[in-house]
Amino acid sequence: MSEYATNPKAGFDYEILETLEAGLVLKGYEAKAIKTGKASIKGSYVKILNGIPQLIGAIIAPYQPKNTPETYDPQQTRKILLSKKEIATLVGLSQSQGLTLIPLKLYDHHRKIKLLIGIARGKKKYDKRESIRKKDVARREQRGLTED
Repeated sequence: MSEYATNPKAGFDYEILETLEAGLVLKGYEAKAIKTGKASIKGSYVKILNGIPQLIGAIIAPYQPKNTPETYDPQQTRKILLSKKEIATLVGLSQSQGLTLIPLKLYDHHRKIKLLIGIARGKKKYDKRESIRKKDVARREQRGLTED
């Protein structure tokens, strides 16, 4: 299983409560571009519009710019493939509890490109400070420089 793109700020900005694996509707040249590492999900999010989950803000650069159609938009919204039951639970969670849906990573699973979606709650500023503090303590312990 190889990772093609990750969202590095997701763990820092959000408290991830649950994860969900989903498929993506892609064209052939988009799949090739993702497999060559020309994709970025930094700053993107998942939104459910008219009962259809969509990936908004992800950038997939053209695989071969000269062979890509002129109407191709690298930042277009892409449809996410989920079951009706999963969509219903996501709609309920995002509306009732105020949770957000964020893409965590794009990866390969049995030769298909999958998207890992995180059901998350936004962190406050003091939560972010606490996570930075915990990382610093763990880093010091790993180096063998424990605080006295």
